[in-house]
Amino acid sequence: MTRTILLTGPALTPNAMNYAATNGVRIIPTTPYAPADELVTIIRAEQPDAIIVRQGKLTREMIEASAKLTIIAKHGVGYDSIDIQAAAERSIPVSIALGANAQSVAEHAFALMFSVARQIALLDARMRDGHWDKATANGVELFGKTLGLIGLGSIGSILMDLVAPLQMKVKVYDPYLTQLPDRAHVERENDFDKLLADSDIISLHCPLTETNRHLIGSAQLARMRPRSILINTARGELIDSEALVSALSQGQIGGAGLDTFSPEPPPADSSLWGLPNLVATPHVGANTSEARDRVGLLAVQQILGLWNGAPLEPRCIVNRHLLNS
Repeated sequence: MTRTILLTGPALTPNAMNYAATNGVRIIPTTPYAPADELVTIIRAEQPDAIIVRQGKLTREMIEASAKLTIIAKHGVGYDSIDIQAAAERSIPVSIALGANAQSVAEHAFALMFSVARQIALLDARMRDGHWDKATANGVELFGKTLGLIGLGSIGSILMDLVAPLQMKVKVYDPYLTQLPDRAHVERENDFDKLLADSDIISLHCPLTETNRHLIGSAQLARMRPRSILINTARGELIDSEALVSALSQGQIGGAGLDTFSPEPPPADSSLWGLPNLVATPHVGANTSEARDRVGLLAVQQILGLWNGAPLEPRCIVNRHLLNS
């Protein structure tokens, strides 16, 4: 019997697609960011045994549209776009590709830090418009600065090591961290406000939950250093966009590098686009050939493993607390 995996988005990399085909699994790609009603119609018609969530939301109606659904796998690690409660009510585990794209996202966060600190995006755009700002451009060095990491999962752990050659100090705020890695340049900070006040760069690496929406708002931005940099490769909803626009436009902080937004994509008339101290990328932190190969393959492997009776790695099941209840 041929089993079916539906993708919310385009096809996986050839390696992942071939792996599925070799194991007798049919994969159905869909239009990127397809309308919800269109996806519901496709799911009802195809009755997939599994869904891999690449783009857009997976709603309760979509989950309930397939009577055969046994597992939902996220093509990445951010699962806030999936109704994990609706899945749990049907005893359907929701898995994430834990660690598979961590290197790429950490490198992207590192690149954003450099780009903001040295005004790379702005100067590039200015040169293309015929300007030569050698006399006026003035960046800052990252060497010896303090990096505040909010969340120390796979991505934050890699970034922590990437900055070591720059002799940067790293302070980590993570209430769920059981043990801090043994690094001479890393220390734990349990006071969130103190982390904001003592860091030159703040980088977000925590999942979006019901309790941390707008984790960075007006009050938090006011506590940051005047020339500090805010980096977000996690989820756009972690930052109050209006508060950030105000802080950047008034020079309250030095700059920001954003790979995620709320909403996505931001509207063309967003006030973000008038900010010269903002560097923005379209949620592409995990968009490398290497990461896409690892993430797609791991998602398919998780699904096939479950079908073959192998237990999922507990840390990869984001709704296991709901399943257990």
